[in-house]
Amino acid sequence: MRAPTGTMQSDIPVIGFAAFSGTGKTTLLEQLLPILTHSGVRIGMIKHAHHQFDIDTPGKDSYRLRKAGATQTLIASSQRWALMTENPIEDPPRLADLTPHLDRKHLDLILVEGFKQAHFPKIELHRPGLGHPLLFPADGDIIAIASDAPLGLETDLPCFDLNQPGEIANFILVHYLEHNE
Repeated sequence: MRAPTGTMQSDIPVIGFAAFSGTGKTTLLEQLLPILTHSGVRIGMIKHAHHQFDIDTPGKDSYRLRKAGATQTLIASSQRWALMTENPIEDPPRLADLTPHLDRKHLDLILVEGFKQAHFPKIELHRPGLGHPLLFPADGDIIAIASDAPLGLETDLPCFDLNQPGEIANFILVHYLEHNE
């Protein structure tokens, strides 16, 4: 497996899923996550949002406290906790700044949706019918391609059927987590 250029430093594998909007990144991840977790893999997820979002519900205490000026708000229950941090600079988030916030001692793998401009290993999702160009070969960090139709070009990269998430999960297990399935 070739090492992508300019990769982000991490003590556990970080693998992204890069594609144009509407290609099915979230749908594929919804299918991959149960397959990988069934294999015993503990997964952290980072998702890039291209728009303003809020996980707080207006009127709830955590929302009111954050709106009152708290720059970090941690809300916790017996089932989960979440940390919300306000970003005072409205620059796009950098993946390298976000990954350290995950609790690595409880993870085997970090999967990333989006951040296609960042330099780290990525699996490209491609649907030729949508009319978008491939990110590969211009993106040297692409480690594999998953498509719903033939690519129409020669490549040494592993190519998978986008509709067969088990193939993609096996690739991750064998090449990045050293599982021999």
